[in-house]
Amino acid sequence: MRITLKLFASLSVHLPAEVRSRLRVELDVEPGTTVAEVIQRQGIPEGQCAIVLVDGVWLAPAERAGRVLSEGEVLAIWPPVAGG
Repeated sequence: MRITLKLFASLSVHLPAEVRSRLRVELDVEPGTTVAEVIQRQGIPEGQCAIVLVDGVWLAPAERAGRVLSEGEVLAIWPPVAGG
């Protein structure tokens, strides 16, 4: 099944070089794949996943291991942000 993964700011380094400028990649994953599994497979440190959305709906850290993705869903992830 196919999902879209969007990685923002410093997390874009975990995308293939040829798609980094678009901040997104289409991924083929097995049915039953969870959000946590996608994060792990992409080599994204769990502590760098500050904001995680599936189709625009926020997902708490405790929910990521149990949230199974479906065909066509968009997984978007932002790192912690600091500013002044």
